[in-house]
Amino acid sequence: MKWLIAMLAGLLVSAGAWAEEIAPDVMVKNVANDVLDIVRKDKDIQTGNTRKAVELVEAKVLPHFNFVRMTQLAVGRHWREANLEQQKLLVGEFRTLLVQTYAATFTAYRDQAIEYRPLRPQPDETDVVVKSLINQSGGRPVTVDYRMQKSDDGWKVYDVVVGDLSLVQSYRGSFNSEVQKGGIDGLVKALTEKNKQLVSRQ
Repeated sequence: MKWLIAMLAGLLVSAGAWAEEIAPDVMVKNVANDVLDIVRKDKDIQTGNTRKAVELVEAKVLPHFNFVRMTQLAVGRHWREANLEQQKLLVGEFRTLLVQTYAATFTAYRDQAIEYRPLRPQPDETDVVVKSLINQSGGRPVTVDYRMQKSDDGWKVYDVVVGDLSLVQSYRGSFNSEVQKGGIDGLVKALTEKNKQLVSRQ
């Protein structure tokens, strides 16, 4: 399930101008098609070139995710215990963790079909949920909800929910355990070590 969450989250990205000029659901559909087209045509990514997949994530995904809010939600109540420097480190390490996870899932993509539900947000809405359905060959369809917030920089993704599983909430338990064992610094250390392991496997 984790690879599916990460893959779908990584599909939401592209030119920043789109985020301001097009409705969130239309943006998701258009950009997903754009990114998946790149993956389908890139033989290196298809054969497991994680470094190239990381480059794709860096170029297409990161500008359209609100990593600060994602980290706040994942850390939960412990976020208030962190000072500004610790918060900065947490955001950076969580960002790196998600980049590595997304990159690995791009190499596993195998032409799953995606349907998007129409969205009719009110003009003053700043927080919406874009719904989609993933049709898998030989398996049941999976519902995917993209939670998005409008900011001065346009619409940003701050969570992805696959079925009933939230991306940010799926990390909360392990993050809480690390804080209980070693405080905020312990969580930062655990994330740093995890990221080093992921990078070493490339």
